[in-house]
Amino acid sequence: MNAPHELASTAGAVEAKLSSALSTLPQSLTYPVPFQKSYSTTQPASGTTTVEIVVPAYNEERALPGCLRTLHARLQEELPFSWRITVADNASTDRTFEVAQELAAELPGVGAVRLGRKGKGLALRTVWGVSDADIVAYMDVDLSTGLSGFLPLIAPLASGHSDLAIGSRLAPGAQTQRGIQREFISRAYNSLIRFTHGTRFSDGQCGFKAARTEVVRPLLEATRDDGFFFDTELLILADYNGLRVHEVAVDWVEDLDSRVDVARTSLRNISGLWRMARLKASGGAAVPLPPRPAPIAEHPDAVLARERRGIATWEIGCFLAIGVASTAGHAVLYWLMRMWWSPLLANLVAQTVLTVINTEANRRLTFRGSLTGATRAHTGGIFLFAFSYLVTVGAVAAYRALASSPSRISEVFVLSIACCLVTIVRFVAMKFAVFTRRR
Repeated sequence: MNAPHELASTAGAVEAKLSSALSTLPQSLTYPVPFQKSYSTTQPASGTTTVEIVVPAYNEERALPGCLRTLHARLQEELPFSWRITVADNASTDRTFEVAQELAAELPGVGAVRLGRKGKGLALRTVWGVSDADIVAYMDVDLSTGLSGFLPLIAPLASGHSDLAIGSRLAPGAQTQRGIQREFISRAYNSLIRFTHGTRFSDGQCGFKAARTEVVRPLLEATRDDGFFFDTELLILADYNGLRVHEVAVDWVEDLDSRVDVARTSLRNISGLWRMARLKASGGAAVPLPPRPAPIAEHPDAVLARERRGIATWEIGCFLAIGVASTAGHAVLYWLMRMWWSPLLANLVAQTVLTVINTEANRRLTFRGSLTGATRAHTGGIFLFAFSYLVTVGAVAAYRALASSPSRISEVFVLSIACCLVTIVRFVAMKFAVFTRRR
């Protein structure tokens, strides 16, 4: 399926810009090198999917030979696609680049490029951005992630099923060997990503990722980080723009000879998450991407629902389920607060808490196809909160004024009816005013 003209123009502009950036950097004549074919396939290299594996390296003269020889042997034996390996030396101060060149002369299909500035993100953005491979991938030089996961990483991209693929140390079935500190930091950081951005991937920092080149290039134009946050930034952009991300449970062993400053990297990552939140709120995270073909039924006699009807059914059903849960939660919280506070204060607290939860649940579930960010969603939720509060307070006040002997149970009943009416108004307002920006 061909992309529209404007998407093609954007992709061309991105490629030209990145090509120009690479041409200004000192590089070796060993990049690019011809694609190699695996022993496991008899197809010619020109007739298969091509894969470029980038190995970012900074002061890795000791680890690089073992990495490349091991990786090269495994690719020759197991990968049924044409491939090449590119070492991206990002401003090493030792003999890393010289070692990479020596290995490139020794191993067919291995190339090297040297960048003048330090940064893992810079290395990947530069090499991926000018690659002529169908699929681009990268892995850390220490090979902490088991190579048995590489073919499962590439396969869904080669078939066209997925847009990006990531190794995950936190997915069901993954096996890891690492210290308590790294384990705690990793789980806390990934929980923070999901909480602040509503993402669905489980591991944003595992150094084992791949992507279809035509899809990742527009994302590269929107990335800004040159360091370790690049991984998370790329995945947040992919998730925000509705791309299909495939996760592979991996085996992972911690290498204690690491160049990562965990404390400094953690602080930079938190700063990066805040920057991405502002980018999404401003609309700058929306990236023009090649369209994915609509799903089709495989069975020739399938009876299909119209697309818009299916979307409307999901939105209404999900919104009602969240509304019922919110109404029940509001009633329970109001009941508890009335033990200490007046009706007005109890309703204010209950309404505030449940409005925040309700808005976030609808953003992540009901209107999950919307590009509306958390800031816009909760700003709209504040106005709807004011409306809801006035309606519910008015309903309770009217009941207490008209009833001869008002009871707490009757108050809760009246409040629940008012909440149901407010729910209908909230759905209409959210659908046509708050969550209007669609993918």
